[in-house]
Amino acid sequence: MKTYLRILTYAKPYGKYLPRYIFFATLAIIFGLLNYALLKPLFDIVFEQVDLEQIAQYRAPMEFSFSVDYLFHTFNHFLVQASDTQGKMGTLKYVCLVIVLSVLLSNVFTYISNVLLAKIRVKVIEKLRMDIFDKASELHLGYFTTERKGDLLSRITNDVQEVENTIVSTLKVAFREPATIIITFIILFALSAKLTFLTLLFLPITGFLISEITKRLKKNATESQESLGRIVTILDETLSGIRIIKAFSARNYISQIFGREVASYSGINISMARKNELAAPLSQFLGVVVVAGILLYGGNLVLNQESDLSASGFFTYIILFTQVLNPSKVISQAISNIQRGIASGERIFAIIDTPPAITDPEPAIAMKEFEESIEFKDVWFSYDKEWVLKGVNLRIEKGKTIALVGPSGGGKSTIADLVPRFYDPTKGTVRIDGEDIRSYKIADLRQHMGIVTQESILFNDTVFKNIAFGKPDAKMEDVIQAAKIANAHAFIEQLENGYETMIGERGTRLSGGQRQRLSIARAVFKNPSILILDEATSALDSESEKLVQDALFNLMKSRTSLVIAHRLSTIQHADEIIVVEKGEIIERGSHAELIERDGLYKKLSQIQQN
Repeated sequence: MKTYLRILTYAKPYGKYLPRYIFFATLAIIFGLLNYALLKPLFDIVFEQVDLEQIAQYRAPMEFSFSVDYLFHTFNHFLVQASDTQGKMGTLKYVCLVIVLSVLLSNVFTYISNVLLAKIRVKVIEKLRMDIFDKASELHLGYFTTERKGDLLSRITNDVQEVENTIVSTLKVAFREPATIIITFIILFALSAKLTFLTLLFLPITGFLISEITKRLKKNATESQESLGRIVTILDETLSGIRIIKAFSARNYISQIFGREVASYSGINISMARKNELAAPLSQFLGVVVVAGILLYGGNLVLNQESDLSASGFFTYIILFTQVLNPSKVISQAISNIQRGIASGERIFAIIDTPPAITDPEPAIAMKEFEESIEFKDVWFSYDKEWVLKGVNLRIEKGKTIALVGPSGGGKSTIADLVPRFYDPTKGTVRIDGEDIRSYKIADLRQHMGIVTQESILFNDTVFKNIAFGKPDAKMEDVIQAAKIANAHAFIEQLENGYETMIGERGTRLSGGQRQRLSIARAVFKNPSILILDEATSALDSESEKLVQDALFNLMKSRTSLVIAHRLSTIQHADEIIVVEKGEIIERGSHAELIERDGLYKKLSQIQQN
């Protein structure tokens, strides 16, 4: 219930629609029930089921009051007048006309109320989607290394859709169906309080049975959504790695993994269906049992003339009571279905409620310019238990180029990730211009940095928008200038639509070298003070590497650069080379100095030359 109510709070900003919805829904209910309420006067007047004295009472209008008696008397008043002036056939036409008009108004008001409710539903889901997207994009990088991407995608797409299908859609049930039952029982009490009290005794039994079913649905619903998340993960991995799957003839292997998960998902949903589909028929069956009881008990009273109801009144009472069955069935079905939506809501709020590990301090310092240096002071870092960095001390002066080299897994990328605060040190500090970077506003800090990684991260958009990423007011001449510095302008002009060419998902329509030069052009366009280059040329062929290397050289001019390199030939010009192994700095110096020391750097250099 807590999750359900929390989802409903998303409707609060759109409460302006609610009074209108309640008004029109109430009118729809009243006019819908009026059709059946008219049956009693129809039988009484047209088919002469009441004596002449009672008919005579209806000839005089009744003094106005807010009561069911006033409504019945007024209708009968006009009905008797129609019978006196036009005869029974004219009266029948009058009743039929009123019924048709009542049905028309009921449907018109139903349509209006449903449209208003649809606006609330759409806005609630829109806000929920934006909340989970904003939260997911705000979370630190460590969160995405421990969570499956497919499961995150499932929560943002499938779980939100499930919330819309089950919980938000029950907003209609939350008012209309209970209101229909309440208004119907008001009329039933007016017709016969004795019979109505009898029917109310059966309601707790129905409620108890349905509540027992819904308890068992909750666990199944959570398992179902988790299984669906695993299915999306397998699909994402399969589509991303389809080249490897085909190359290793592993299609059957992947198909078996996918098949097992799909079978598990199907089994869970069959179990849910057994419980889910039981609620509505159970509710309907119990309702029919009550109707049969009313027929038996109330019919006996009428036949023995022990009831305050006439035969026509009793007949109308039965018909009206049957109108309670469908809303009761809908409510029980909704309560049953809602468990799946609640399970999805809990998975969504698990992301929304996750506190970001990297946040702005209070108060935060605005970082206007980078003026002096970047400094690591006794920095230790671990992702889990093992130390990835162990007491790193490093100073990078403004305008200098520092290269990080060493075996894979030594901690080079971790050092680079600490500078823009993708992670925070476990112990020690990273300082910029003498200030702990955790004191700065994150947006200000990262505004001074440009990052080019080994994998070119591009988006399914135009060349222009990829270079001017995050800058909607960018000018074409500035984008072209950045592309020229990155040695990308020439190949861009040869594309089908030049700078307006769509490059496909992750830039798949471009070669590896072209994608990397676009990434460099993006960094050039940002014009950062600090550059972080993480093995930016390691995945390229010799020709592409030469073009990219020239572009990087242009980019690094007059900037402070932290370069992670696999190919040592690309960093020989660095002001200082830092050799990192097992989380520690074991050597440092220029290329010539390190070669003379006959240490790890020299061994790595010799291996690459052979």
